Amino acid sequence: MHDQPAATSSAAPVAVLERAADPERAATASAAPAAVLERAAANPERAVAGDARPQFQPHSPLRRELNRRVAEYFATTGQDERGGAAMLAKSAVILGWAVASYTLLLLWASTWWTAALLCGSLGLALAGIGFSVMHDGGHGAYSRRPWVNRLAAAVLDAIGGSSYFWRHKHNVLHHTYTNVEGVDDDIDAGPFLRMAESQPLRWAHRFQHLYMVPLLGLFFATKWILLDDFRSWYTGRVGGQAVPRPRGGEAVLLVAGKLCFVGWAFVLPLALHPPLHFALAYLLVAFVLGVTLGLVFQLAHCVEGTEFEAPRAPGAQLPRAFVEHQLATTADFAPRSRLVTWYVGGLNFQVEHHLFPRISHLHYPALAEIVRATCAERGLVHRRHETLWGALASHVRFMRRLGRPRAAPLAG
Repeated sequence: MHDQPAATSSAAPVAVLERAADPERAATASAAPAAVLERAAANPERAVAGDARPQFQPHSPLRRELNRRVAEYFATTGQDERGGAAMLAKSAVILGWAVASYTLLLLWASTWWTAALLCGSLGLALAGIGFSVMHDGGHGAYSRRPWVNRLAAAVLDAIGGSSYFWRHKHNVLHHTYTNVEGVDDDIDAGPFLRMAESQPLRWAHRFQHLYMVPLLGLFFATKWILLDDFRSWYTGRVGGQAVPRPRGGEAVLLVAGKLCFVGWAFVLPLALHPPLHFALAYLLVAFVLGVTLGLVFQLAHCVEGTEFEAPRAPGAQLPRAFVEHQLATTADFAPRSRLVTWYVGGLNFQVEHHLFPRISHLHYPALAEIVRATCAERGLVHRRHETLWGALASHVRFMRRLGRPRAAPLAG
């Protein structure tokens, strides 16, 4: 069976799945022109001559075999690898949840406890929009129509972020160079959190497993929305990596999104409520949003058993091919929980998402069985935690271990 040509169909021939596995196309050097980086944001798996970022080993047979089996799954089931009507229905539910929470908080809540509950609900709903609607759109997994994907991705702009900078930070730097120190900006929390062995160990890190949740809640979302995007625009960099500055329509969208956010998040509430009440509500919404977004990422990459790569010289070779790298640096969690899977947009199936980011998250549970079976046949580890609480506990232990003095000297 495995020696036969890949099954094909109008829905998902192997070529389509090859394109769906876009992150393996490596991003370009920091000095590359904007047009090249734009292409890399869509297809970072494709290496470019002169690339100064780390390079993967040549493709292993595992990539083509996974593509073949996933293509066979879609050919057999007749399903579309994008989200279709089910994704539209899910989007309507999540967006309706957010609008209802915001409206009730703004116009109806009259006691502290109803306001607190609605703040929590709004924070969770905004995170849900990011997980399911915006995330699939940003990866081109929401629809076969590019304009629909762009519209879904632009929801991030309306709620305060920047779909432009997210595309470069997430699709290129994180998805391609997962857990590679100095390139993957998602594991760089400055001096506040130590998330990799190669990062400096500071005295405060011994307590990071205790203060990381308050830190995420107080700063993650607010810093991203009000500071990071503007800093990236001014410097032309995300973390230590150069990215092209937005121009034309992208710049207009970024500014319009920030103004939209300021309008609904600041101006309108302050017109209807006392400043102190607004400030407390804003901080609670931002806290819930920041903790939820931050932990879902960390449960997939910063847990016991995942691996990290230390900084390397420009253009240096990484020790693995792309697929094997993703298997080593990524973990699934709570795969049997339908509630978790629905809410986080399938990001609890992070391994499958990193291998097939342009396939809708609605298919990740089925793809996980394919990936696990393929890995088992080859003696490869498919990392996962069976429950959400197990993943959380593993993350706390991971952060606690990295905060303990070992061979690394204390810095600062």
